[in-house]
Amino acid sequence: MQAVLTTGASKGIGFDAASLLARKGYHSLGTVRREEDAVRLREAGIEPVLMDVTDAGSIARAAAEVERLLDGIPLRALVNNAGVPAAGPIEMVDLDEARSLFEVNFFGALATTQAFLPLLRASKGRVINMSSVSGRFAFPFAGIYAASKYALEAASDALRRELATAQIDVILIEPGSVQTPIWDQVESIDMIQYRATPYEKLMPAVQDSAVRGGHEGLPVDRVSEAVLRAVADRRPPPRIPVVASRPGWLLQRVLPARLWDRLIARLLARVHSGDEVRSPLR
Repeated sequence: MQAVLTTGASKGIGFDAASLLARKGYHSLGTVRREEDAVRLREAGIEPVLMDVTDAGSIARAAAEVERLLDGIPLRALVNNAGVPAAGPIEMVDLDEARSLFEVNFFGALATTQAFLPLLRASKGRVINMSSVSGRFAFPFAGIYAASKYALEAASDALRRELATAQIDVILIEPGSVQTPIWDQVESIDMIQYRATPYEKLMPAVQDSAVRGGHEGLPVDRVSEAVLRAVADRRPPPRIPVVASRPGWLLQRVLPARLWDRLIARLLARVHSGDEVRSPLR
């Protein structure tokens, strides 16, 4: 038997992926921040581990606890899934909130990886980082979130190359819009803060469009299957996109940035007028 540790496993992608890994015969462990979230994990065959990715002491205690729980079972993979959303214009972003987001989405993943690398070195395991299509394409009003994922992608590339001689692989999962509870957080963002600003009319329309797209996005099990592929395949690709529109994803790679600027300007104009639009990269 081999083990896989998934962070942020209380709900959404983390819970679904950890559940699938458990069903596939892995010793599946998942981190949660609260003891009350552990009950659901145990019912799904996931061994819960209390950990906060923004707390160095919590991470150190979790690493020691996982080593004790495994008792010699090799750690096949660490899945850095814990993350939080953010939305809003760069011009008005609260810098303290931006730093807090980076603490979870970027520094939390790095700190967790550092703590568990000794176990991964022993098993020649894998680091699997949950990125996003926003890690390679910065959508308007998601710039801070995209920046955290761009940073994660760069660090993942460097880490993969640094660990090549240790035979530890690093794989990025890049989902588009996925049906998870994260959209409830986006929906709850207070639009009052944009009153009497250049974004007063645009932001509520962008919020509605994003939430609608999320609720109509891919089922979460599509991402879980990508995680399983990253864990189980002998030679998985370094990036695994999970998107509904593969042609749109490929267009992002070839169209000039200025052309994308014009296309997105037209999309925003339609959103502003109340028309329903869909991202070409979903």
